[in-house]
Amino acid sequence: MISHRALLRPLRALVAGVLIHGTAAFAQQATFPYPEKLTYHVEWRLVDAGTATAQQRHGNAQGWSIDLSLESGGLVSRLYRVLDTYRVVTNDGFCGNNAYLDAQEGKKHITARLTFDTTRHKVIYDEKDLARNISQHKELDSQPCTYDIIGALGALRVTPPPLGKSITLPITNGKKFVMGKIEAQGKDKVSAAGKNYSAIRYEAYLFDNVLYRRKGTLFIWLSDDSDHTPVQIQLHLGFPIGTVTVSLEKDELL
Repeated sequence: MISHRALLRPLRALVAGVLIHGTAAFAQQATFPYPEKLTYHVEWRLVDAGTATAQQRHGNAQGWSIDLSLESGGLVSRLYRVLDTYRVVTNDGFCGNNAYLDAQEGKKHITARLTFDTTRHKVIYDEKDLARNISQHKELDSQPCTYDIIGALGALRVTPPPLGKSITLPITNGKKFVMGKIEAQGKDKVSAAGKNYSAIRYEAYLFDNVLYRRKGTLFIWLSDDSDHTPVQIQLHLGFPIGTVTVSLEKDELL
C-alpha cells in the first residue's frame, strides 16, 4: 500500500493560487468556495486501494476548516492498513493558520502539528513518532500568506491560471518551504464514477527534490466550469509504487 507521504500529502493536497491576491478578490471571481464534501476512490495498480474524503466548512473569523481522511480498503487494507486524518484551518483566502495530522500506517503512528505564525513570518512544525517515542521540531521562514497543500488546492480552484500559463505559490509541508509552480497544460475528457467531465489538466512541480525528495510527477484535473472541482488526481511515482489515481465519486454541498 502506498504510504501517506506518497499519496495524501500531494492530495492535501495540490497546489496553486496566484502569487498572492487579496482574499476579497478571491471571493469575487468564482462560485467556489462553499461548504462541501468530496468523496474519492483511490486506485493503485488497477486495485481498489481505499477511499479519501475531504470536507470543507466555514471556520472561525470567516475562514475555512478542511478535514481530509484516507482509509485503505480491500486486499490492500489487509496487507497494509492505513487510517490517516488531517485538518487544516485557513483564512478565507486559504492561507494557512494551523494544521494537524494523525497518521496510522501499518505499525507506524505519527502525529504532526503545523502552525503558521504570520507575525514572525514563520512556519512551526512539531512531529511525534508514537511508536518509537521520537519527536521532531522545526521552524521555517515563510511569507505572510503561506499555503499547505490542501489550502493551495483551494486557491487553485478559486483562481486557476489560463491554458498554457503557470503560477507559483508559497507552499510548505512543515519540513520545507518552496515557491511551487503549477502549469495549466491542456483540456481533457475525464471519466469518474460513470460520469464524464470536461476538465483542465494541471501539473504541480512538487517532486524531484522540490517539496518532496521522491522522483515523480503530480497531475490534477479540475472541471472546466466555475466550480473547478478536482475530478481526478494522478501520481506517477516510479518503481515500486507506480501510478496512483484518485477519482471523484461524489460531490455534496453541506
